[in-house]
Amino acid sequence: MKLPFNIDLKNKVAVVTGGGGVLCSEFAKALAASGAKVAVCDLRPESAQKTVDEINADGGRAIAVEANVLDKKSLLAARDRINAELGTCDILLNGAGGNNPKGTTTKEYLFPEDLDPETSKDITTFFDLDPDGIQFVFNLNFIGTLLPTQVFARDMAGKKDPVIINISSMNSFRPLTKIPAYSGAKAAVSNFTMWLAVHFAPVGIRVNAIAPGFFITNQNKGLLLNADGSYTARSEKILAHTPMNRFGTPDDLIGTLLWLTDTGASGFVNGVVVPVDGGFAAYSGV
Repeated sequence: MKLPFNIDLKNKVAVVTGGGGVLCSEFAKALAASGAKVAVCDLRPESAQKTVDEINADGGRAIAVEANVLDKKSLLAARDRINAELGTCDILLNGAGGNNPKGTTTKEYLFPEDLDPETSKDITTFFDLDPDGIQFVFNLNFIGTLLPTQVFARDMAGKKDPVIINISSMNSFRPLTKIPAYSGAKAAVSNFTMWLAVHFAPVGIRVNAIAPGFFITNQNKGLLLNADGSYTARSEKILAHTPMNRFGTPDDLIGTLLWLTDTGASGFVNGVVVPVDGGFAAYSGV
C-alpha cells in the first residue's frame, strides 16, 4: 500500500472496528503498512478476513476477529484473543457504524399533501419513522463507539502514546436531509470524542475523530448511485455543494489518519473532529 508519508508504528497494536468495510479496511491497511500489528474486527468474519489476507500478502501482520460492537461480551472475548495473539491495544479506531432505512424519510421536506393518508401511502414521513430503526442507528454509531472504548481503553491507560480515533461524519456539523437518526448519532460521536479527550487526558490517551465528507460505500450506494451507475439527484446536489466537485476516495482519509495517530506529528492535538470533505463545510451554496 502506498502511503502519503511514513510514520513508525512498529511494536504497536491497532484495533479497528468495522474493519471489513470500504473505509475502515483502508485504515487497517494503512496502519499495518506503518508497522502496526492490526486486529481487524467486524461482525462479518469473512469481510474482516478479506482485509487481513490483503494486509498479510503485503507483508504486514493482521488477524481477523469477529466482534459485535453492541455486545460487551463479544468485545471482551475479542480483547482476550487480541491480547493473546498480538498484545494489548495501543491504537483504537472506532470505525463501526452506519445508517438504516427505518431511520430515513423518503422526502427531504414535509409537504401538506404528505399528511393525507390516501396520498402518502408509499412514502415514509418523519411521523412514520420506526423507533426501533432510529434506536438501532443510535446504538450502532454511539454505543458502538462507547463499548469498544470501555473494553480496549482500560489496557491503553498509562501506556506510551496511546491513541483513540473515532469516525464521525460531516452530518455531525450540519444534519443532512432524510437521515435524522444518522446525523444525530454522528453528532453524539463528535461530542463523545471531546468528552473522552478531557476524561482520558490524565492517563495519557489522546482522543480525536475524523469526519469524512461524502464517500461512496456499500451502505450508501443505493442513495447515491442509480442502477446503471450514474449519479442520483441526491449525488448531483452533494457534488454541487462540494467545491472540489467529486466524491472522496478512501485514500483521501489516510493522511489525516496517520497524522492523528503519530504522536510526533499531533502530540498536542486532542479532542478535535477533523473534516475531510472537499470543502463541503466551507461552501454556503452561494
